[in-house]
Amino acid sequence: MFSYWTVSIKLALGLLTIILQINLSGKSNLAPISALDQVQNYVLGAIVGGMIYSTTVTVLQYILVLLIWTLLVLILRFLTHHNHYIKQLIDGKPQLLIKNGELLVATALKNGMSANDLAFRLRTEGITDIRFVKRAVLEQNGQLTITQVGDDAIKYPIIVDGQLNADALETSDHDLNWLQSQLDAKNYAISDIYLATYTNKQLLLFPYQH
Repeated sequence: MFSYWTVSIKLALGLLTIILQINLSGKSNLAPISALDQVQNYVLGAIVGGMIYSTTVTVLQYILVLLIWTLLVLILRFLTHHNHYIKQLIDGKPQLLIKNGELLVATALKNGMSANDLAFRLRTEGITDIRFVKRAVLEQNGQLTITQVGDDAIKYPIIVDGQLNADALETSDHDLNWLQSQLDAKNYAISDIYLATYTNKQLLLFPYQH
């Protein structure tokens, strides 16, 4: 039998679960930038929306489902933060679409991007000639990051979460030996660095705080 009290309790529990997940996993799912952020929001919304009016799902069953989903999200976040390969498997990684004026058609097709879609995105950036694009990268959230010829700014960090971004290092016109010498001078290893950026021809290091 339908009960407004039961619906109210389920709705309150769903709201508390959403707040709990946001506080435990960080604020990234408020502005999703990865597949996990998107899935977390969609599934939690489906659980809350699909079960609060169901008379066959008890409050206890509802609580257990919310707890199981929250636990799964926290486990996946822990794995993606500590394992580079699992992070790529779940969240994916940026895909290079244009390199030095050359369009990588196979990569565009692999990511489901039509020629019309790519051309539209380039036009919105004021670009009509691909030959003037130094690099164009499709981000995990579907956005396109473009570096034009003559733009020396490195738009990607060289080290992220203790992992080397070899593509960004190549863009900076340096190699691994140079990076290693920079790290050795400050007694750091790549795994010690939370974030490393290359700005104005200077390597900026932000290590983990132990």
